[in-house]
Amino acid sequence: MRAARFDAATRRLAVTDVPVPVPSPTEVLVRVEACGICLSDVHLLDGSLPGPLPVVTPGHEAAGTVEQVGALVQGWRPGDRVVMAGGRPCGRCRTCVRGRPAECEAFEIMGFSFDGAWAQYVVVPSFALSSVPDGVPFEQAAVLADAVSTPYAALTSRAGLRAGEAVGLWGIGGLGVHAVQIALLVGAAPVIALDPRPGARERALALGADVALDPTEGDVVERVREITGGRMLDVAVDLVGANAVLAQAAACLGRFGRCVMVGLSLEPVTLGPGLFFGLLSQSLLGHLGYDKHHLDELVDLVAAGRLDVSGSVSDLLPLEDVVSGVDRLVSRTGDPVRLVVQPWAGLR
Repeated sequence: MRAARFDAATRRLAVTDVPVPVPSPTEVLVRVEACGICLSDVHLLDGSLPGPLPVVTPGHEAAGTVEQVGALVQGWRPGDRVVMAGGRPCGRCRTCVRGRPAECEAFEIMGFSFDGAWAQYVVVPSFALSSVPDGVPFEQAAVLADAVSTPYAALTSRAGLRAGEAVGLWGIGGLGVHAVQIALLVGAAPVIALDPRPGARERALALGADVALDPTEGDVVERVREITGGRMLDVAVDLVGANAVLAQAAACLGRFGRCVMVGLSLEPVTLGPGLFFGLLSQSLLGHLGYDKHHLDELVDLVAAGRLDVSGSVSDLLPLEDVVSGVDRLVSRTGDPVRLVVQPWAGLR
């Protein structure tokens, strides 16, 4: 099969021929129909988020059809349309060996700790699969597996966002556009989007955000105070991964406010005076990924027409063009939300 392989020593990504992986008795081989290109993939390639493997196939936002099931797998059969959760418990830490894999202390990310789906086939645990109805295109199902599910889990579970709460969303890119939609779905009000790019702010307003601000202009804290009638934000989300963004977001919190770190960064975290966090009973929360039930819920929401992610797929690319797709995402050429690879394009 064809697969994009990343060599950590040379920092080279190249599409090449590799053997089709063989599923274990509890795994499933999936024919990949669509896989997104994510900024975390870019961070793997540039070394800012180093992975544990010397050579790996990236890609963790994938959907396709079941090709083969392991001998012990039940409930799935060849031809089933599926989207794959982008990770698995390690199976070795103290919580895994005690039967609590949902609390895994060394969770493994697809495309980092094991081979991902920038390939024609991928092997995943059977429990990672969610069924995709016929009416949901593969490319839309694929982006659910991170670009949508990560902000969905961050807002609904980690932050506990409730109807009527004020939310600020810093960074209206591949995660942020969906954070706007999810905040509206929950019933948050007002929904404030912040991004220095005019196109990103326009996109947020088109999706239904109440206000879109340039975080580099004026006194953002005072603008948030005006917009919220003085109560400030209940939830502030850093979807960028930069300390300056996180500090500004935290400064906009009201009493009992929750600041959530979704964007990933190696920068040290430095906020304002700790006194205010204590006096106002505020929280700083780290966040990574999502649980399987979040992905199941999102598939249902898209299938029911409650959530529309059709505008999130900016372009479809053959696997052979994945390197140029990464370059487009890094340079923001065309301001894409998600570029999606189709490993079988032109080869069917």
